Amino acid sequence: MASRTKGKATMEVGSDGVAVITLINPPVNSLSFDVLENLKSNYEEALRRNDVQAIVITGAKGRFSGGFDISGFGEIQKGTRKAPKPGYISIDIITDLLEAARKPSVAAIDGLALGGGLELAMACHARISAPGAQLGLPELQLGVIPGFGGTQRLPRLVGLTKALEMILTSKPVKAEEGHSLGLVDAVVPPAELLNAARLWALDIAERRKPWVSSVLKTDKLPPLGEAREILKFAKDQTRKQAPNLKHPLMCLEAVEMGIVSGSRAGLELEAQISPQVVKLDTTKSLIHVFFSQRGTTKVPGVTDRGLVPRKIKKVAIIGGGLMGSGIATALILSNYPVILKEVNEKFLEAGIGRVKANLQSRVKKGRMSKEKFEQTMSLLKGSLDYESFRDVDMVIEAVIEKISLKQQIFADLEKYCPQHCILASNTSTIDLNRIGERTKSQDRIIGAHFFSPAHVMPLLEIVRTNHTSAQVIVDLLDVGKKIKKTPVVVGNCTGFAVNRMFFPYTQAAMFLVERGTDPYLIDKAISKFGMPMGPFRLCDLVGFGVAIATATQFIENFPERTNKSMIIPLMQEDKRAGEATRKGFYLYDEKRKAKPDPEIKKYIEKARSVSGVNLDPKLEKLSEKEIIEMTFFPVVNEACRVFAEGIAVKAADLDIAGIFGMGFPPYRGGIMFWADSIGSKYIYSKLDEWSKAYGGFFKPCDFLAERGSKGAPLSAPLEQARSRL
Repeated sequence: MASRTKGKATMEVGSDGVAVITLINPPVNSLSFDVLENLKSNYEEALRRNDVQAIVITGAKGRFSGGFDISGFGEIQKGTRKAPKPGYISIDIITDLLEAARKPSVAAIDGLALGGGLELAMACHARISAPGAQLGLPELQLGVIPGFGGTQRLPRLVGLTKALEMILTSKPVKAEEGHSLGLVDAVVPPAELLNAARLWALDIAERRKPWVSSVLKTDKLPPLGEAREILKFAKDQTRKQAPNLKHPLMCLEAVEMGIVSGSRAGLELEAQISPQVVKLDTTKSLIHVFFSQRGTTKVPGVTDRGLVPRKIKKVAIIGGGLMGSGIATALILSNYPVILKEVNEKFLEAGIGRVKANLQSRVKKGRMSKEKFEQTMSLLKGSLDYESFRDVDMVIEAVIEKISLKQQIFADLEKYCPQHCILASNTSTIDLNRIGERTKSQDRIIGAHFFSPAHVMPLLEIVRTNHTSAQVIVDLLDVGKKIKKTPVVVGNCTGFAVNRMFFPYTQAAMFLVERGTDPYLIDKAISKFGMPMGPFRLCDLVGFGVAIATATQFIENFPERTNKSMIIPLMQEDKRAGEATRKGFYLYDEKRKAKPDPEIKKYIEKARSVSGVNLDPKLEKLSEKEIIEMTFFPVVNEACRVFAEGIAVKAADLDIAGIFGMGFPPYRGGIMFWADSIGSKYIYSKLDEWSKAYGGFFKPCDFLAERGSKGAPLSAPLEQARSRL
């Protein structure tokens, strides 16, 4: 058994004959094994007692349940808890004890009923919800499947098509939509929720309201032939969109079994599949990501000091270009009043126009009402000077990557902004100490590095210098959370964490192409691996100007390990600049659809002759596996340097940074987690072999050499904390 209990369920029997069972496991009343065992014993007692006519299940403190406590999988893997037999929870407890009980039950849902929480509610004979409660089965994004009967009950309550949409996208619905779908029987104000659920339960017991077992419903299921067509379409789409994932297809098998052979057979297959899914590598990776994402806000020496975030009432942004307008959009969407400063009327108008366009695209997609659009836009004010900066709590500088300009801005900010104001820069590569060297306010200078487009991309790199105060970091972590970003706190260096780790990614690809590898094969292999796009398509997207400016920073700072390629400069001479000019490594039509360009060969050949590089027969015939290794092992090598230098507190932060900043596939767990799944010994041996054949670009760093020689995990904590934090 586990050494300590996690959560509980309590029961109170009222004079009306209703037993109210409350799930208690803060913060979201997750269903740990202890909570489920308590629920079972409470239920059995309620069924035995003659003074109980009906049962209501609810959650403590305004939340029904956020689902199964997935740390339970860890307990089983570590051997601190014995795995329950397949079907013990989904069939023995939820189906045969709760749903088949001779006393009716009603779920009183407030706040959220997600995953196992919704599955438990669906096994009750009715569901009453407070307005706005979130109902959904997000298991697939965690790498698992709905394992408490969700594959059987959801299609029977909302219909097969809607159920598949909810399961495959992991998107919840609000209580009001749930009511119209038939997932919820009534929506009542929170203050009346418990009372309404008690009365409903008694009405079922007295046969004044229908006694419905969801698992036996068939009225919303389509005819068998139609159901098979719908499921075939869902499987085809899943294979197309997630070719490297097995668990969504395994989930669809359980849904199909229930429709073809009845819900009992479906429940049994679901119970068989669930423990198999937990053992998949992709599941282990996704569970690692789930916990690591929640761990990025825990920064030793910063968040453990009892500091309370200060209230940020107004934010100023300098620069209304793509980044500045994106950051402004993200802030006003979360109700922060924003001042956008530009150098002249024309630029200011363009910046405000970009914010407006970002919001209008939401209106077009039906994600924002016109009224909400007006309300949100009213939070944005334009400015051409610093006068309105006298009462701002935070400034984010988002101008071009020109160090002298940034230094001047920070010197000006110190004169106009209040003493407590946070001075943040959105620089992606420039050392923050240099940006702030003309100021006296070193303790309030911080990096707030957003990724483009800033209102869409989920990562916020919070960059701390040696002088930044812990209070300022705590404040920015709070803002990051409020604007729905995943914040990662990193130390100050060229490129910080994400751009620094991934600069060898494009350089490795250029290295291979100059020596004979087909660029389109590289992009294809990397897309197949799970990246949103390959390095050449990415260069086209960001534009060659940005690609060269970024590469220059690394060539200047790390000359011994950069690969200098002439391919992009030569293409630029011919007015090719990427997707914006409709010509880069690919050709683009008016719909921005990319197709390979045979002319690329001449630029590669010219670059080869300028650099004095020869074709390498080995590199001309690389397999997909070799392409992945030669492109990503240099990234692993740089990630090891970032970790060893203390730029990141823990390896898991680098995993999250790579996933949310560069689109590294989450089902591979992040760059360090993926590297450990391959093994440090193998990675070290390959980099060592390539460095002997091709030079310093591939040379393993000391940290990787040391761990690789012992076969030690790369993500194991550093023996001596040398963190830049």
